[in-house]
Amino acid sequence: MSSSALRYDIALAAEKGRRDYQEDAIAARFSRSKDIGYVVVADGMGGHQAGDVASKLVASSWSAVIDNRISDEDTTEGQLADTLPLAAMEANEAIASHVRTRTINSGMGSTLLGTIFFENRVYWISIGDSPLYLFRDGALMRVNEDHSMAPSIDKLVAQGVLSHDEARDHPDRSCLTSALMGAEISRVDCPEHPRELLSGDIMIVASDGLQHLEIHEIENVLRANQGNGCQAMLDHLMQAIRDADVPDQDNTSVAIVALKPPANTPFPPQVSTS
Repeated sequence: MSSSALRYDIALAAEKGRRDYQEDAIAARFSRSKDIGYVVVADGMGGHQAGDVASKLVASSWSAVIDNRISDEDTTEGQLADTLPLAAMEANEAIASHVRTRTINSGMGSTLLGTIFFENRVYWISIGDSPLYLFRDGALMRVNEDHSMAPSIDKLVAQGVLSHDEARDHPDRSCLTSALMGAEISRVDCPEHPRELLSGDIMIVASDGLQHLEIHEIENVLRANQGNGCQAMLDHLMQAIRDADVPDQDNTSVAIVALKPPANTPFPPQVSTS
């Protein structure tokens, strides 16, 4: 099947979990006329208002840059891909500008996971620990880097130093090694080449609250509901998080995007939750 015949199915959700405040922001926009769209997730830090403000600044600033590029009918795929780091720099500057005038929020920051879907390809820029997953042939794999202490802690499991449970509950597991804080960004994952998608592939763009579920638990939910569309998969996935009943369940924002054969239904309009 030619890539020009491909279309997307998409569903979004955000929940506060057991936290006092919602510090995630998530937004998406897909074209009604072209196979182009994006999803962005930002997970704020810095406490009430600061984390909330940081994530909204990052998501809205990044989206504004990408919106302008997508709205240009002459924009090429290469130009869209090149806009990813530019949009991230704008988001980082938005935080810097905010802190300069509101020093009470000094130290606030946010992760950024911005994805662009172009025909049957997905590009991304990732700063922080928000995960990007590919579900294909019944198996789930993370495709972006994890800028937290989790990978180092997991290596200790492989070396026999820690048990799986000790690594999962390690107090430093969620400590970030990179984030947008209005200053120099220490680590950025922005591959030069896109990930090619196949019809039926499913991408999950999420904040780290989703990781209260194990990989196999997410796989089981997706397998059981794959034939019912993205909204059904998302509904059951969010219910699985609630059923896990984690005492310190973090804010959880999730977008599920599926590549599917063409249909007569139009693309969904722009949607956002924060």
